[in-house]
Amino acid sequence: MIILDSPIGKVTHYYNKLGVAIIDLNSGNLKVGQQVKFKKGDEEFTQTIESLQVEHHLVEEVKIGDAFGLKVDQPVDEGTLVYSV
Repeated sequence: MIILDSPIGKVTHYYNKLGVAIIDLNSGNLKVGQQVKFKKGDEEFTQTIESLQVEHHLVEEVKIGDAFGLKVDQPVDEGTLVYSV
């Protein structure tokens, strides 16, 4: 069983045609290869980060305060919370 701490970020926008979520990171950092969980209400899923983008540039890591793009496996709503797994 995975125990989640507090969320590290929140989805601020979702580009449906691209399948990309824009996330504001308000705690910690994330790297390519890490797993994240998306949770809103009863809906949740976990995925591995395959790539990260800041200002349309690929990066290996994002840190607190960054707004970044992440291709997601499933559609997500604005306000969906993001957790590090």
